[in-house]
Amino acid sequence: MSMVGRAGELAELDRTWSTVVADRRRSPAVAVVTGGAGVGKSLLLAAALDGFMPHPEVILSGTARLHSPAPYDWLAAVLSGRDTSRLDLPADALAWLAQQPTAPRERYAPGTLLRLAVRTVRMLVGAGPAVLVVEDLHALDPASLNLIGELATAADLPALLMVATQPAAHAVAPELTGRTLARLCGVRGAVRQHLGPLRQAEVAEVLTQVYADTAPDPRLVHRVWQHTGGNPYALTELLAAHAGQPPEALLAPPSLVPPSAPFLVPPSSPSAGLPSVGVSPSAGSPSVGAGWAELTGREVEVLDCLVAGMSNKQVARALGISVRTVTVHVSNLLRKTGSASRTEVALWAVRQRRAAPTPADY
Repeated sequence: MSMVGRAGELAELDRTWSTVVADRRRSPAVAVVTGGAGVGKSLLLAAALDGFMPHPEVILSGTARLHSPAPYDWLAAVLSGRDTSRLDLPADALAWLAQQPTAPRERYAPGTLLRLAVRTVRMLVGAGPAVLVVEDLHALDPASLNLIGELATAADLPALLMVATQPAAHAVAPELTGRTLARLCGVRGAVRQHLGPLRQAEVAEVLTQVYADTAPDPRLVHRVWQHTGGNPYALTELLAAHAGQPPEALLAPPSLVPPSAPFLVPPSSPSAGLPSVGVSPSAGSPSVGAGWAELTGREVEVLDCLVAGMSNKQVARALGISVRTVTVHVSNLLRKTGSASRTEVALWAVRQRRAAPTPADY
């Protein structure tokens, strides 16, 4: 579906990128997108990035680590999988910034390391223009927050710095996050966008797109809007859990998924066959190989991506969510299926797909 209710924000981000490209500015342009959980901040940045013309040749994207956060998580995520052999940096400093296992115990003084981190980003951007994407600023470690603040005002950095964050009050380090946001928004010409819940009319537009052949009843729209609070993530979950069913099913209570019921979308039809949310009749996590699990619609989508062998970054890009959110879903899948690894949960999914009955079996 299109970015319902976010057209104005998309247009503003596109205009900001155009100024970076046309003006050949040497200092970054800044765009800060705030909002509560599930309002589509990461999806908005991904949609904007996908539509930028000309498409950025350099995109540096990073986010917070969900477990065991370490200094410079954002930069470590940016450097992950990149060839850093050509970067003119001390090897021990680069190993420390990239959080490599071989990093020495002793590190540079914080100020020196911060300057080296900014220098690293400059070398990666090169002549630019580039886009720097920061997701979940509210969950970043203090060193990353300091780095993002420095990048916003760095000279000789032709880039658009796009930041997505929940309000500072919800941050891991509220005071430092608040100061970082103030610094970002204090940059000349900075774009500040706050995403709230969808309005009732926008929920109606989403339902009209999904149920193209059936105009949704206004009373149904109102109840769906109330039920989801206008939260785009909750609305997407609801639609995914009742895909292929009439609109009235959106308000039905979740049904029990029998042990033999298929829960994966066949590869040939990625938009069909998503199940209702299953409810476990007993406590505890199911064992590996159990015939079913209590999965949300989004967890089903993530599971299909794991079966396809995607990394967390690839899953995030495919589903339009942050890497941090993917990590949460993967953790939930491991717990719910009783699996010890991504490989085990993927094998569990394949076994259920093979065991799923064909329509003739019903």
